[in-house]
Amino acid sequence: MTTPATAELSRATQKLPALRNSYAQLPERFFAQTDPKPVSEPRLIRFNRPLAEELGLDPDQLTSPDGVAMLAGNRFPEGLQTVALAYAGHQFGNFVPQLGDGRALLLGEVVDVNGIRRDIQLKGSGPTRFSRNGDGRAALGPVLREYVVSEAMAALGIPTTRSLAAVLTGDPVYREVRLPGAVLTRVAASHIRIGTFQYFAARNDTEAVKILADYAIQRHFPQLAGQARPYGALLEAVVVAQADLVARWMLVGFIHGVMNTDNMAVSGETIDYGPCAFMDAYDPSAVFSSIDRGGRYAYANQPRVATWNLARFAETLLPLMNTDENEAVSEAEDVLRSFQSCYETVLQRGFRRKLGLLTEAEGDLQLAADFLDVLARGEVDFTLGFRRLADDLDAAQGQLTARQLFQDSGAFDAWSARWHERIASEAADTASRRSAMHSMNPKFIPRNHRIEEMIQAALGGDFQPFDELLSVVGRPFDEQPGMERYAQPPRPDERVLQTFCGT
Repeated sequence: MTTPATAELSRATQKLPALRNSYAQLPERFFAQTDPKPVSEPRLIRFNRPLAEELGLDPDQLTSPDGVAMLAGNRFPEGLQTVALAYAGHQFGNFVPQLGDGRALLLGEVVDVNGIRRDIQLKGSGPTRFSRNGDGRAALGPVLREYVVSEAMAALGIPTTRSLAAVLTGDPVYREVRLPGAVLTRVAASHIRIGTFQYFAARNDTEAVKILADYAIQRHFPQLAGQARPYGALLEAVVVAQADLVARWMLVGFIHGVMNTDNMAVSGETIDYGPCAFMDAYDPSAVFSSIDRGGRYAYANQPRVATWNLARFAETLLPLMNTDENEAVSEAEDVLRSFQSCYETVLQRGFRRKLGLLTEAEGDLQLAADFLDVLARGEVDFTLGFRRLADDLDAAQGQLTARQLFQDSGAFDAWSARWHERIASEAADTASRRSAMHSMNPKFIPRNHRIEEMIQAALGGDFQPFDELLSVVGRPFDEQPGMERYAQPPRPDERVLQTFCGT
């Protein structure tokens, strides 16, 4: 057996996919060239074959011994340049001028079957220049959590990074206790963060900010190239992408947990699944991060935090937007004000669909707000409340409905009468409306207690709960007979009230 001390990175001239790394062609101050630290006994836990095919990769090649060695960080194609990206960030409102990839390496990029360029990154691949005395490794639990939650988000139709593979390393990592180590292969539109721009702005390196902005435009918003005001247009495009993303989070009860500026991708994808969670009982003030004691990143605060983060992004672009600082600030403020209208458009459209409303009418938004209030006062599960609402359209005797979720159904009954009156104003058959509601309101989400149950089983060597949970959340809108337990909220003794980042 090869030990961690004697394991060596090897280079292959064949049998591994060719990757291009355009980010590594940027100036050297953008990254630290780093080789991963090899592991002793790589073993594939899970490989995402459909995603590999979407990326134009050969699944059989990547699940071969050479492929698994690559996914673990032990073996790479000849000439591949792996880099850790530099970035800064506001963490819980406090600016840290140097963060960077402390436990991740960008392998390179592929152009997928849709012609979209996407990053492939190893997470947990060993220390880098940015590790800040950390070990650069990832424990098994956080790797499995990110795999499940990111794939669930993709199935829900929410922009997100994806998980291509999870590999056991055979080496322990030490947190509060000794844990098995693992490496996650993550796929993203890119890993450019608001904090990446902040890194250079903090150093008054306007040249680097411009290089990065031009790269981001080329990579994500090529339609902006050549415009008279490309950097103001870049800010506007990122604002729209983030407004759309956060609204989608809100519609499924998702709480990111650490909306630091270094955890917000300019592409508009959800990135960095640390202390994240889906709400059970609806509570606007819900917080799951073990370190968010002030509730900065609570569910209801997410739109405000996104706006704050985008303001920090705007600050980095001001020198590029206009040589007159006052005019640049004025333009940026106008763009930032558009966040709320973009966010509300997506949110309002989504809540109408969740309530089965096919048209717009005055009072719809109040109807949605009042339903949320009824859920909160009744401490009713957010996901099941909306899912079962469709069955209240014409509930049959003995059928499970939203009404049965309430111990005291009086408030729900009063609201339901208004809802039925609103529905009656539209010409649509009940079956079609119910189907439309079910396609918007998931039955299955990756609930915290099921994730913890899955992790504990995996720590004991049993990956069957992981595989089953992943399969269930991959079809969130389907009924899936026999899997009802995954749709149920936790009992009081099963509740998970805090999650952790895994570093």
